[in-house]
Amino acid sequence: MQQSFIAAQTTAFNAWVSGYIDEGTSYLKLKQINEELVAQNKTLMQELYGKEKIKNPSFVRVTDTIGGGQIYTFVDGEIVNNSIIRKDNYFTINRGKRHGVFPKMGVIAPQGIAGIVINTTNNYALVQSVLSMNKIRINASLKDSGFFGTLTWRGENSRTMHLSDIPKYVPIKVGDTVVTDGKSAIFPQGIMIGRVAGYEVDSKTGYWDISVELSQKMGQLNKVYVVRNLKKLEVKQIQDTLDATINNDQ
Repeated sequence: MQQSFIAAQTTAFNAWVSGYIDEGTSYLKLKQINEELVAQNKTLMQELYGKEKIKNPSFVRVTDTIGGGQIYTFVDGEIVNNSIIRKDNYFTINRGKRHGVFPKMGVIAPQGIAGIVINTTNNYALVQSVLSMNKIRINASLKDSGFFGTLTWRGENSRTMHLSDIPKYVPIKVGDTVVTDGKSAIFPQGIMIGRVAGYEVDSKTGYWDISVELSQKMGQLNKVYVVRNLKKLEVKQIQDTLDATINNDQ
Protein backbone atom coordinates (compact mmCIF):
# COMPACT_ATOMS: atom_id res chain seq x y z
CA MET A 1 0.00 0.00 0.00
CA GLN A 2 2.79 2.42 0.95
CA GLN A 3 4.81 1.65 -2.18
CA SER A 4 1.66 2.11 -4.36
CA PHE A 5 1.08 5.51 -2.76
CA ILE A 6 4.71 6.51 -3.35
CA ALA A 7 4.55 5.31 -6.97
CA ALA A 8 1.40 7.41 -7.50
CA GLN A 9 3.07 10.45 -5.97
CA THR A 10 6.10 9.96 -8.23
CA THR A 11 3.91 9.68 -11.35
CA ALA A 12 2.05 12.86 -10.40
CA PHE A 13 5.29 14.73 -9.74
CA ASN A 14 6.83 13.64 -13.06
CA ALA A 15 3.65 14.69 -14.89
CA TRP A 16 3.89 18.11 -13.26
CA VAL A 17 7.50 18.45 -14.40
CA SER A 18 6.63 17.40 -17.97
CA GLY A 19 3.93 20.05 -18.14
CA TYR A 20 6.17 22.68 -16.62
CA ILE A 21 9.04 22.46 -19.11
CA ASP A 22 8.53 24.10 -22.50
CA GLU A 23 10.74 25.53 -25.19
CA GLY A 24 11.12 28.80 -23.36
CA THR A 25 12.27 27.33 -20.03
CA SER A 26 15.47 28.97 -18.84
CA TYR A 27 18.62 27.19 -17.67
CA LEU A 28 18.04 28.39 -14.12
CA LYS A 29 14.51 27.00 -14.09
CA LEU A 30 15.76 23.63 -15.36
CA LYS A 31 18.40 23.58 -12.63
CA GLN A 32 15.72 24.31 -10.02
CA ILE A 33 13.55 21.47 -11.31
CA ASN A 34 16.51 19.09 -11.32
CA GLU A 35 17.29 19.94 -7.69
CA GLU A 36 13.65 19.33 -6.76
CA LEU A 37 13.75 15.93 -8.49
CA VAL A 38 16.92 14.95 -6.60
CA ALA A 39 15.34 15.98 -3.31
CA GLN A 40 12.18 14.00 -3.98
CA ASN A 41 14.12 10.92 -5.11
CA LYS A 42 16.00 11.01 -1.80
CA THR A 43 12.72 11.28 0.11
CA LEU A 44 11.20 8.38 -1.83
CA MET A 45 14.23 6.15 -1.20
CA GLN A 46 14.01 6.86 2.52
CA GLU A 47 10.35 5.85 2.46
CA LEU A 48 10.95 2.70 0.39
CA TYR A 49 14.23 1.45 1.88
CA GLY A 50 14.93 3.56 4.94
CA LYS A 51 12.51 2.21 7.51
CA GLU A 52 13.06 -0.96 9.41
CA LYS A 53 10.42 -3.63 8.82
CA ILE A 54 9.42 -4.97 12.22
CA LYS A 55 7.67 -8.33 12.61
CA ASN A 56 6.47 -9.62 15.97
CA PRO A 57 7.34 -13.24 16.90
CA SER A 58 4.60 -15.76 16.06
CA PHE A 59 4.01 -16.96 19.64
CA VAL A 60 5.32 -14.15 21.82
CA ARG A 61 3.63 -10.80 22.20
CA VAL A 62 6.18 -7.99 22.46
CA THR A 63 5.87 -4.24 22.56
CA ASP A 64 7.26 -2.66 19.40
CA THR A 65 9.38 0.19 20.78
CA ILE A 66 10.91 0.91 17.37
CA GLY A 67 7.66 1.16 15.45
CA GLY A 68 9.18 0.73 12.01
CA GLY A 69 11.59 3.57 12.71
CA GLN A 70 14.15 5.02 10.37
CA ILE A 71 17.23 2.86 9.83
CA TYR A 72 18.67 4.40 6.63
CA THR A 73 19.01 7.99 5.45
CA PHE A 74 20.51 9.22 2.18
CA VAL A 75 22.92 12.03 1.29
CA ASP A 76 22.71 13.23 -2.31
CA GLY A 77 25.87 14.15 -4.21
CA GLU A 78 27.39 14.67 -7.63
CA ILE A 79 30.26 12.97 -9.44
CA VAL A 80 33.48 14.97 -9.65
CA ASN A 81 35.47 12.38 -11.63
CA ASN A 82 35.04 8.74 -12.57
CA SER A 83 36.97 5.83 -14.09
CA ILE A 84 35.69 2.59 -15.65
CA ILE A 85 38.65 1.15 -17.60
CA ARG A 86 41.09 0.17 -14.84
CA LYS A 87 41.36 -3.13 -13.00
CA ASP A 88 40.08 -1.37 -9.88
CA ASN A 89 38.02 1.74 -10.53
CA TYR A 90 37.09 4.74 -8.38
CA PHE A 91 34.99 7.88 -8.51
CA THR A 92 34.90 11.04 -6.41
CA ILE A 93 31.78 12.83 -5.13
CA ASN A 94 31.31 16.34 -3.75
CA ARG A 95 30.24 15.22 -0.29
CA GLY A 96 32.47 14.53 2.72
CA LYS A 97 32.72 14.46 6.49
CA ARG A 98 30.86 17.70 7.03
CA HIS A 99 27.91 16.22 5.13
CA GLY A 100 27.93 13.05 7.24
CA VAL A 101 29.75 10.86 4.70
CA PHE A 102 32.34 8.39 6.02
CA PRO A 103 34.20 5.24 4.84
CA LYS A 104 32.26 1.98 4.42
CA MET A 105 29.05 3.71 3.40
CA GLY A 106 27.28 2.40 0.31
CA VAL A 107 26.67 4.60 -2.74
CA ILE A 108 23.75 4.10 -5.10
CA ALA A 109 22.75 5.84 -8.32
CA PRO A 110 19.26 6.42 -9.77
CA GLN A 111 19.36 3.10 -11.64
CA GLY A 112 21.28 0.87 -9.22
CA ILE A 113 24.26 0.35 -6.91
CA ALA A 114 27.48 2.25 -7.64
CA GLY A 115 30.15 1.61 -4.99
CA ILE A 116 31.39 1.94 -1.41
CA VAL A 117 33.06 4.97 0.20
CA ILE A 118 36.70 4.27 1.13
CA ASN A 119 38.06 7.69 2.11
CA THR A 120 36.77 11.18 2.90
CA THR A 121 37.90 14.76 3.40
CA ASN A 122 35.69 17.51 4.75
CA ASN A 123 34.04 18.12 1.38
CA TYR A 124 34.78 15.10 -0.82
CA ALA A 125 34.62 11.32 -0.74
CA LEU A 126 36.56 8.72 -2.72
CA VAL A 127 34.36 5.78 -3.71
CA GLN A 128 35.44 2.27 -4.71
CA SER A 129 33.40 1.53 -7.82
CA VAL A 130 31.55 -1.78 -8.18
CA LEU A 131 33.82 -2.16 -11.21
CA SER A 132 36.75 -3.35 -9.09
CA MET A 133 38.19 -6.82 -9.53
CA ASN A 134 40.05 -7.16 -6.24
CA LYS A 135 38.26 -5.00 -3.68
CA ILE A 136 34.49 -5.29 -4.07
CA ARG A 137 32.20 -8.13 -2.98
CA ILE A 138 28.48 -7.34 -2.93
CA ASN A 139 25.82 -9.43 -1.20
CA ALA A 140 23.15 -9.92 -3.86
CA SER A 141 20.07 -12.06 -4.39
CA LEU A 142 17.69 -13.22 -7.10
CA LYS A 143 14.57 -11.18 -6.42
CA ASP A 144 12.03 -13.87 -7.32
CA SER A 145 13.55 -16.83 -5.47
CA GLY A 146 15.34 -14.97 -2.67
CA PHE A 147 18.51 -17.09 -3.05
CA PHE A 148 21.60 -15.00 -2.37
CA GLY A 149 25.24 -15.08 -3.36
CA THR A 150 28.29 -12.92 -4.03
CA LEU A 151 28.50 -10.36 -6.82
CA THR A 152 31.94 -9.57 -8.30
CA TRP A 153 33.44 -7.90 -11.34
CA ARG A 154 35.89 -9.77 -13.59
CA GLY A 155 37.05 -6.87 -15.72
CA GLU A 156 35.28 -8.04 -18.86
CA ASN A 157 33.36 -4.83 -19.55
CA SER A 158 31.70 -2.00 -17.63
CA ARG A 159 28.19 -3.44 -17.99
CA THR A 160 28.54 -6.97 -16.61
CA MET A 161 29.22 -8.47 -13.17
CA HIS A 162 28.97 -12.09 -11.99
CA LEU A 163 26.82 -13.63 -9.28
CA SER A 164 28.21 -16.82 -7.72
CA ASP A 165 27.37 -19.23 -4.86
CA ILE A 166 23.81 -19.87 -6.10
CA PRO A 167 23.06 -23.65 -6.04
CA LYS A 168 22.40 -25.14 -9.47
CA TYR A 169 19.01 -26.52 -8.40
CA VAL A 170 17.73 -22.92 -8.14
CA PRO A 171 15.65 -22.11 -11.27
CA ILE A 172 17.01 -19.16 -13.28
CA LYS A 173 16.04 -17.48 -16.51
CA VAL A 174 17.45 -14.61 -18.55
CA GLY A 175 15.88 -11.36 -17.44
CA ASP A 176 15.53 -12.29 -13.76
CA THR A 177 16.04 -9.31 -11.45
CA VAL A 178 19.08 -9.15 -9.15
CA VAL A 179 18.94 -6.89 -6.07
CA THR A 180 20.90 -6.25 -2.87
CA ASP A 181 19.98 -8.80 -0.19
CA GLY A 182 20.31 -6.56 2.86
CA LYS A 183 22.60 -8.98 4.71
CA SER A 184 25.27 -6.34 5.22
CA ALA A 185 25.22 -2.97 6.94
CA ILE A 186 26.13 -1.19 3.70
CA PHE A 187 23.12 -1.43 1.37
CA PRO A 188 19.41 -1.72 2.19
CA GLN A 189 17.56 -4.77 0.93
CA GLY A 190 16.03 -4.55 -2.52
CA ILE A 191 18.25 -1.95 -4.21
CA MET A 192 18.33 -2.68 -7.95
CA ILE A 193 21.55 -4.18 -9.33
CA GLY A 194 20.61 -5.54 -12.74
CA ARG A 195 19.18 -8.47 -14.65
CA VAL A 196 20.42 -11.96 -15.51
CA ALA A 197 22.08 -11.85 -18.94
CA GLY A 198 23.27 -15.49 -19.02
CA TYR A 199 24.21 -18.41 -16.80
CA GLU A 200 26.06 -21.71 -16.73
CA VAL A 201 27.28 -24.19 -14.14
CA ASP A 202 30.80 -23.49 -12.88
CA SER A 203 32.70 -26.75 -13.39
CA LYS A 204 34.95 -26.03 -10.40
CA THR A 205 32.29 -25.24 -7.80
CA GLY A 206 29.17 -26.91 -9.14
CA TYR A 207 27.22 -23.70 -8.53
CA TRP A 208 25.69 -21.30 -11.04
CA ASP A 209 27.95 -18.71 -12.64
CA ILE A 210 25.46 -15.95 -13.47
CA SER A 211 26.22 -12.98 -15.70
CA VAL A 212 24.41 -9.86 -14.50
CA GLU A 213 23.91 -6.84 -16.75
CA LEU A 214 24.05 -3.77 -14.51
CA SER A 215 21.00 -1.54 -14.60
CA GLN A 216 23.18 1.51 -13.92
CA LYS A 217 25.60 2.45 -16.70
CA MET A 218 28.71 3.24 -14.69
CA GLY A 219 30.17 5.43 -17.42
CA GLN A 220 27.17 7.75 -17.14
CA LEU A 221 27.20 8.41 -13.40
CA ASN A 222 26.11 11.89 -12.44
CA LYS A 223 23.84 12.05 -9.39
CA VAL A 224 24.39 9.57 -6.56
CA TYR A 225 23.11 8.92 -3.04
CA VAL A 226 25.27 7.89 -0.08
CA VAL A 227 23.56 5.39 2.24
CA ARG A 228 23.80 6.13 5.97
CA ASN A 229 22.88 3.17 8.17
CA LEU A 230 21.76 4.62 11.50
CA LYS A 231 22.18 1.26 13.25
CA LYS A 232 25.50 0.27 11.70
CA LEU A 233 27.45 0.78 14.93
CA GLU A 234 25.00 -1.39 16.87
CA VAL A 235 25.28 -4.16 14.27
CA LYS A 236 29.09 -3.93 14.36
CA GLN A 237 29.15 -4.18 18.15
CA ILE A 238 27.13 -7.39 18.19
CA GLN A 239 29.24 -8.86 15.37
CA ASP A 240 32.46 -7.97 17.23
CA THR A 241 31.08 -9.74 20.30
CA LEU A 242 30.39 -12.85 18.24
CA ASP A 243 33.87 -12.79 16.67
CA ALA A 244 35.49 -12.45 20.10
CA THR A 245 33.46 -15.39 21.43
CA ILE A 246 34.48 -17.59 18.49
CA ASN A 247 38.16 -16.64 18.90
CA ASN A 248 38.09 -17.43 22.63
CA ASP A 249 36.57 -20.85 21.95
CA GLN A 250 39.32 -21.81 19.52
